[in-house]
Amino acid sequence: MIIHVDMDAFYASVEEREQPGLVGRPVIVGGSAQGRGVVSAANYAARKFGVHSAMPMTRALRLCPDAIRLPVRMYLYAEVSQQIRAIFARYTPEIEPLSLDEAFLDVSASGRLFGSAAEIARRIKADIQNELSLVASVGIAPSKFVAKIASDIDKPDGFVEVKEDEVQAFLDPLPVSRLWGVGKATHSEFERLGIKTIAQVRQQSAEMMQMHFGKFGLHLW
Repeated sequence: MIIHVDMDAFYASVEEREQPGLVGRPVIVGGSAQGRGVVSAANYAARKFGVHSAMPMTRALRLCPDAIRLPVRMYLYAEVSQQIRAIFARYTPEIEPLSLDEAFLDVSASGRLFGSAAEIARRIKADIQNELSLVASVGIAPSKFVAKIASDIDKPDGFVEVKEDEVQAFLDPLPVSRLWGVGKATHSEFERLGIKTIAQVRQQSAEMMQMHFGKFGLHLW
């Protein structure tokens, strides 16, 4: 089984941990509005106003004028990321980092030492919380693709397990936007075709998907 661990609002959460007075207040990490900076991270208090990563800072501060903007401290986030990966390494050597704040863990060979994938995931979440005062969301599934979707489905502090015989039932009702690689342009084309869910993608023919989306359509299918 694969566990996908994704830290919740990582940069902003680290800043809140370092400065407890920020907790409960909207926090945006990124470049200055005057310097045409962009949002690198926003905590959930700021996200309620529609702020998200990669947004121009000028727009973010218009949406959330009471937000506290903090500069990016990459050295700090990298240091904390190494601490998180050290926790992962207690349970498996099979670690595939995607970025500073997320990674896949293959725990197929860890069961005799630590129990089921779900038990390992709960221990990892608890270790991160107890030792680093940070919150992670986890998805557990037979594949990386499904584990990543699962970790994002119930954020923050999410815990979603999808067993092998539950994969299709889990995926089918989800919107097509949950598929990796489906951005605004692809999503708009799906909407034009009346395709809204992953189940509807699965029901299309390979030829139809290739006709509308090229090789990427075959990949999605």
